[in-house]
Amino acid sequence: MLIDLIFLATGLALLTLGAESLVRGAVSLANRLGMPPLLIGLTVVGFGTSMPELLVSLQAALSGSPAIAIGNVVGSNIANILLIVGLAAMISPIAARIPNLGRDLVMMIAAASVMLALGFAGIVSIWAGVLMFGTLVAYLSWVTYTDRGKTDASDSDLSLRLAGWKEALFIVGGLAGLFFGADLLVKAATSIAREFGISEAVIGLTIVAVGTSLPELATSVVAAFRRQAEMALGNVVGSNIFNILGILGITAIIVPVPVDPAMAGFDIPIMAGVSVAFAALIFLAGRVGRIAGAAMLVAYTGYVVWLF
Repeated sequence: MLIDLIFLATGLALLTLGAESLVRGAVSLANRLGMPPLLIGLTVVGFGTSMPELLVSLQAALSGSPAIAIGNVVGSNIANILLIVGLAAMISPIAARIPNLGRDLVMMIAAASVMLALGFAGIVSIWAGVLMFGTLVAYLSWVTYTDRGKTDASDSDLSLRLAGWKEALFIVGGLAGLFFGADLLVKAATSIAREFGISEAVIGLTIVAVGTSLPELATSVVAAFRRQAEMALGNVVGSNIFNILGILGITAIIVPVPVDPAMAGFDIPIMAGVSVAFAALIFLAGRVGRIAGAAMLVAYTGYVVWLF
């Protein structure tokens, strides 16, 4: 048991450090290749911070633990909204001042609706994966085209440039950290679930999901302390879109993923409902205040307690 906990903690640490390292190296490489800042933010950074979810879901699906693969995506999306936005709003109220946020919220709800439909279907097939990933590529292409010239890299880390050897070290080291971290996390989580008689779905929805969301959590909390809490909104909305269309899409292309019936009947509808409620709050109130943030944290605590 102690060994499993150590492996779990080590896996989470490797995933977090690996994602950070990969993003830094990849951003530097993208700048070296002359990619526009907006495209770097949408693709390199977006995929980089979602790599923990991808590697964990893929590893879980390939090792015969599909409940962890699906639970990781669904649980991450729930945690992103209720835990991460809730915590950021408690630190500093969030004003929805992000250009085109409404467009991205609509896409997030559409992705949640796709996940809901897949839950009823009972499986995420290869063709569903291809369609999901293709939709993500089309969406990113559209966003890149419509938002050209609207992103200034001078005030962000998107202008990072490293020496060639450092760039290679960050990329290779980050990928290695993600690979070994995902392997350790999935094996430890599965072992703990079996030892305590907890379903793999619950482990995936909670421990694994929050663990793989640590990059988003760290980014949002730091932004909130800097009084830039609105960054948490873009961070969370983008991550939720990537998780379903990108992470689950790529995983299904490699290996079809069956959906646990209990998850399809409860957790996935919860995720869809939370996504709609979150979007409604932004559209109607235009902000997430401390009271709403506290309500989100209470709701997330209640959800986790209910699962266990």
